[in-house]
Amino acid sequence: MIVAIGVDVCDVARIRRALEGPTGARFRARVFTAAEQAYCEARGRARFASYAARFAAKEAAMKALGTGWSAGVSWQDFEVVRADGEPPHLVLHGRAAELARERRMVRWLVALSHERTGAVASVVVDDASGVRAAAGVAAAGRRGGGGGGSGRPRPRARR
Repeated sequence: MIVAIGVDVCDVARIRRALEGPTGARFRARVFTAAEQAYCEARGRARFASYAARFAAKEAAMKALGTGWSAGVSWQDFEVVRADGEPPHLVLHGRAAELARERRMVRWLVALSHERTGAVASVVVDDASGVRAAAGVAAAGRRGGGGGGSGRPRPRARR
């Protein structure tokens, strides 16, 4: 069951100014994990849009958690991770992970989008009850009951 949603929009130019300004190195180190920095820097000219999308994801995750920057939660407690060929996913660390466990916020889904001037992130948090229910339906279907249908194998599609 969905238990929380967070959305944030970020101006790419604002993030670029923060990163290139006199305190840019401090901002980068305070907000983004080493892995996030490596990913964004590898993006070349698109790096500022990638940073902005990750910033928006962190903001959206804080909204979904219900803490904002309070309750001991920090920017680096939320990390956007992306393996080659995989969609990005959100990993929680530190105090944010503790609060999420206490609140039974199990599955964190993130969607990112960006273009030249703006970035948006959406975070949906699930308590995983739907995953268990879906697994139960799938298991019931394999046993021949409760999953809908006749239990017979489907005919193969013609090519």
